[in-house]
Amino acid sequence: MLYTVKQLRQIEEAALASSGPGVLMRAAGKAAAETAQELLSKSLLNKDDQSILIFAGPGNNGGDALEVAVHLDAAGYKVFVLHHPPKSTMSKDCQQAFNQAKLCTQLIWLKSDIFLKKSYTLVVDGLFGIGLNSQPMSPVLQRQIEEINALHSHPNCSSSVLALDVPSGLSADTGNLISAIAIKASHTITFIADKPGLHTGSGRDYAGIVSVNSLGIAAKFFPPSDIGLNDINLFPTIFQPRLHNSNKGSHGTVTTIGGATGMQGALVLASRAALHSGAGRVIAGFVESPPNFDVQQPEIMCRAAQQTQFGSDSVVVIGPGLGQSSGSADLVSSTLLNKSPLVIDADALNLLAKQPALRALCNSRDPLSTLLTPHPLEAARLLGCSVDLVQADRICAARRLAQQYSAVVILKGSGSIIAHPNGTIVINPTGNAGLATGGTGDVLAGVCGSLIAQHENIWEAALAATWLHGAAADALVAKGIGPVGLCAGELLAEVRKILNSDQR
Repeated sequence: MLYTVKQLRQIEEAALASSGPGVLMRAAGKAAAETAQELLSKSLLNKDDQSILIFAGPGNNGGDALEVAVHLDAAGYKVFVLHHPPKSTMSKDCQQAFNQAKLCTQLIWLKSDIFLKKSYTLVVDGLFGIGLNSQPMSPVLQRQIEEINALHSHPNCSSSVLALDVPSGLSADTGNLISAIAIKASHTITFIADKPGLHTGSGRDYAGIVSVNSLGIAAKFFPPSDIGLNDINLFPTIFQPRLHNSNKGSHGTVTTIGGATGMQGALVLASRAALHSGAGRVIAGFVESPPNFDVQQPEIMCRAAQQTQFGSDSVVVIGPGLGQSSGSADLVSSTLLNKSPLVIDADALNLLAKQPALRALCNSRDPLSTLLTPHPLEAARLLGCSVDLVQADRICAARRLAQQYSAVVILKGSGSIIAHPNGTIVINPTGNAGLATGGTGDVLAGVCGSLIAQHENIWEAALAATWLHGAAADALVAKGIGPVGLCAGELLAEVRKILNSDQR
């Protein structure tokens, strides 16, 4: 489960009341020091040649960092401490950590305004964690973060940056930058519980590899959370093996609708994705000029959208390349009136945003029979706000969409958000920048429709399709295909391979 900063504060207060002062800070320092030593053990440098920078701030995150400094000093490492003390009095826990650090005669204390001109084997970021507010950082701190990022964040750098709790400058709740700049960590050890902002928005670029340490806090202190991280355990039925005694009718029919002139490729991609992810039959309904058949995938039945009939035994995917003509709007209306499970994507979403009558039809449907798959601009149109407002709090935007449109929602982007109409949120951890190219959304829509057709559960299908879509991109990048230049059509075979693999 993922917890907001407000929830974490409450958990921390309850745990401290039970355990006493200093216990959590000491536990955090010990856990982070162990993680630091694991990272240092992977360095090509001998221990005597390794150097560590402890970047300690004025609050409790800085106290955690000073605890790390004490542990690493005791382990015989060369440790440099860059400490920015508070303008007022330190907390008792921080003061105790500072006093212990001062007793370590081998620690090298740097001037607080130093220019950082050399790299370190490891940088430990304990500047702010979740303690940073909206107040701007001092010019010195901004400069030092820029220097750390410049020395340690380029692709060929062999050193590591370990953030304590949250990379300083990043919002733990939204994944956006709170300040003009933030630490780019290669690794983050986050304390007490995992945080949403580490997995969506800019969080995936700044947090690196995330590990969680609960600091020994008992389970009784953790309330239920309505935010989670996507995982195959959330959709167990999707990967169940098929029965030998089955036929194409056993695996559902997907009808895709779209493909106006100049955009027919979008519908072809969605249709092929439905086929490759296991649908028993795929029918492609083209708004204009339907081809006789798909040369690459003749299994797909192509016809005019206006002549396409779909019953309650099929799933409809509408929107890829649909256009926004009056005829397209009529098609959206007829699919909303139909009782079939429905995936609404691309131009169908734009028409939904424009026409109140279509919104009313959407709201009249069973909430678990409709899936919306907007990217941020489409989400902004649906909510009647700016893209910046959507991206400022992706979780809030996805939740609002699900509730306003009475539908399951996949808000696409870095760390896609899957939202249930009941308020439940799941953040997807798979995928990479290779998905930022035309056609990948059409592929996702097709996979969604296919999994709904086979398993008749829109929520689980949305979770599984988003996970599969990202996992396919990750598999391609692992083979050296992308992220630059990855093409949407290349995802299809990988999705099929993962669905049929025992090594998920």
